[in-house]
Amino acid sequence: DVQLVESGGGSVAAGGSLSLSCAASGPRNRRYCMGWFRQDPGKERERVAAIHTLSDNTYYADSVKGRFTISTDYTKNTAYLKMDGLKPDDTAKYICATGPGPFCLEPARYDVWGQGTQVTVS
Repeated sequence: DVQLVESGGGSVAAGGSLSLSCAASGPRNRRYCMGWFRQDPGKERERVAAIHTLSDNTYYADSVKGRFTISTDYTKNTAYLKMDGLKPDDTAKYICATGPGPFCLEPARYDVWGQGTQVTVS
């Protein structure tokens, strides 16, 4: 089955930028949504951004609108998250996921999750 591997996390000063990648190994079949979520220990998983790979429609949480950009490569098997204007509140483990949707910001619509990559903003 498909697996997801994230990369690109790290530490950055407030106001800086980071780019995350999520590579899917194997066919995603009818999993049309690719999304990014984030989670801190002891907190609920929070939606960040998502893209529907058929329509290329993108969706963002209000907290990241205008600062983060989600995209995919031409194969639609790698998703990217460009994060600008980072704030300390953005500190979390960022987790990539893929699923059938159709509501691409709903965690329940995803059935394959990566391990996550840590982003720390100070």
